[in-house]
Amino acid sequence: MSKITIAGVKRNTMYSPNHIGNDGMIFNLTADSLRALGYEVVEYTEPEFMLEQKPYQYIFSMARDLGTIKRLQKREREGAIVVNSGTGIRNCTRAQMTHLLMDNNIAHPDSIIIDVNEDPTEGLANIGAQAYWIKRGDCHAIHREDVAYARNLEEVKSIMREFELRGIPNAVINEHLAGDLVKFYGIADTDFFYWFYPFDVSHSKFGHEAVNGTAKEFPFSAQQLKEVCDKAGEVLNVKVYGGDCVVATDGSFKIIDFNDWPSFAPCRDQAGAKIAECIDKQIKRVVDKG
Repeated sequence: MSKITIAGVKRNTMYSPNHIGNDGMIFNLTADSLRALGYEVVEYTEPEFMLEQKPYQYIFSMARDLGTIKRLQKREREGAIVVNSGTGIRNCTRAQMTHLLMDNNIAHPDSIIIDVNEDPTEGLANIGAQAYWIKRGDCHAIHREDVAYARNLEEVKSIMREFELRGIPNAVINEHLAGDLVKFYGIADTDFFYWFYPFDVSHSKFGHEAVNGTAKEFPFSAQQLKEVCDKAGEVLNVKVYGGDCVVATDGSFKIIDFNDWPSFAPCRDQAGAKIAECIDKQIKRVVDKG
């Protein structure tokens, strides 16, 4: 019996700010783990995948470029199994993610989604927060300036003017949540779930963790967090995920960010094999159906 071939699509380095090496390593570990399970893996960069004409039935992808995502969605419509799905990747862009999490009652900060040339005064008055996070809404954060902390309305307006000058069409504005910042990683259809306090171990992409600072380590249920994150993954249609939440003094938490296929840097040795396990399960479901 011939080996099943899987196409693996690497993430374009422009979408790996300050994590090029980490993203590359989790991709390689996943590919090696799939080979250990008996699969043949053909690796592509995003531009290479766009030029490839072979209609792969099985694909795993860390892609972020819109053109690549559309190609993945086309293959999905044609019946291919893709992890993470192109639809899921698009769902993790900020505005779409915020809509889906809030519409499906996933614990999330009070937020508004607004065009950058609109006045946020009324919307923020309804939130009534003491401080805010302004995040570009059209795509994943690429530059440090794509996510900014604002201490008042005037700072919000100033940041939105800067977004407009940069050609960013819309923004998500979240209330700032006081509490412990927790980063998490999960993989659907496996028992894998990992969390930690990023500020305490100097784990950062852009340095924004300093706003919440050192964790007070408020008690919370890691099992409940896993269940909520798994549900968020289902809502967003991503199997391999990571993100951030803030834990309040009473142990409640809200998800402030949710990403398709992060770097898993603190736990990648365990995660690579578990991601391969997840992909293997998706393929076997199809194969077993005949």
